[in-house]
Amino acid sequence: MSSIKEQAAISRLISFLQEWDNANKFTRCRILDNFIMSSSGKTGPELEVEFSQGASLFLARLTAWLRLTYMYGTCLEQQLKSIGIFLSAANGQRYLIEFLEVGGILTLLEILGLKQLKEEAKRESIKLLQLVASSGRKFKELICESYGVRSIAEFMATSKSEETQEQVQILLDNLGHGNPKYQNQVYKGLIALLKCTSPKAQQLSLQTLRIMQTIVGQAHPSIVESVLGVLRSVHLEVQYEAIQLIRDLMAYDVQPELLKGLVSLLKPSRQETVKIQARILEEAGSLHLMESLPVYIQQAAAAKTIGILAQDSNRVAEELIYLNVVHGLMCAMGNKDHTNCQRQASITLQHFVKTFLLVENTVQHAMGEKLFQLFMVCAFCSLY
Repeated sequence: MSSIKEQAAISRLISFLQEWDNANKFTRCRILDNFIMSSSGKTGPELEVEFSQGASLFLARLTAWLRLTYMYGTCLEQQLKSIGIFLSAANGQRYLIEFLEVGGILTLLEILGLKQLKEEAKRESIKLLQLVASSGRKFKELICESYGVRSIAEFMATSKSEETQEQVQILLDNLGHGNPKYQNQVYKGLIALLKCTSPKAQQLSLQTLRIMQTIVGQAHPSIVESVLGVLRSVHLEVQYEAIQLIRDLMAYDVQPELLKGLVSLLKPSRQETVKIQARILEEAGSLHLMESLPVYIQQAAAAKTIGILAQDSNRVAEELIYLNVVHGLMCAMGNKDHTNCQRQASITLQHFVKTFLLVENTVQHAMGEKLFQLFMVCAFCSLY
């Protein structure tokens, strides 16, 4: 009786595989849709029962078709979801090994770089890479050895979907943990992402960098220019994450360079501001755009960041005073083209005045008695 059941099961498997082999792309898409609906969440043993101990034969056909057609996007999303059922199956690591042995990682990474493919398919590719990375250290290393960090970071920078970018963040965070051989590669990839034009990618990269910084332990010198550059962003959520990262970096060797950089941003070069102003003023009705000049946004953000750092630590505040921050803040207060810059500089300068007697005397002498008294009563009331 058992033999008859086994023969019947084998016969069904052969029939299914023949149907797949003889099917056109439309029929195969239908087969995959049915497979996704009926088999999502199944364990490895359950898949073997479903395919009469021949699940690997179907997976082999899936991966072969994927390699042949992924550049054209033929049923690509369904193919990737179907492969994901195998890779995510409990007690089914053999499927992962089989997928990797036929170059699965390289195929997934190549999908990310093809402009003609849909965002949904690329998101499924990222999810499969997450499954691979979650399987252990050696699998994370395989992704990194295949230049995966670069491909993944470039995709994050160009992606138009915030949902997809969040999935990429999860993947990069995963690759950065428990991967000592390549954690610096992930760290540097995140720093490089700060110079991209996508606000969401910048925000997510900054969040992940804060975590990676504690793992790596030593701050790379390139992070200084990159994180200060992000302060030009008009997106407050990006600025917030940048400021939080700068606060964390005060505990590392790059602190002196960061402080020097912040103070220098309080006094943007005249050549830069004149050049940008001239270009904007050439456009009719663009006077209001002065408020959104990146250099002025960066100036205001620098003043705000300095105030936060000074409140966090008197020692850092003293180092800023040594770097002539008071003069820089007074220059920023005099920026008549950007009210927020005036406001942030006023708030920060008031903190220094209240905290350090030397600063109080210096500012009082520079402003004069009447203006100084007005400043102390309400440092920024007149700016509203």
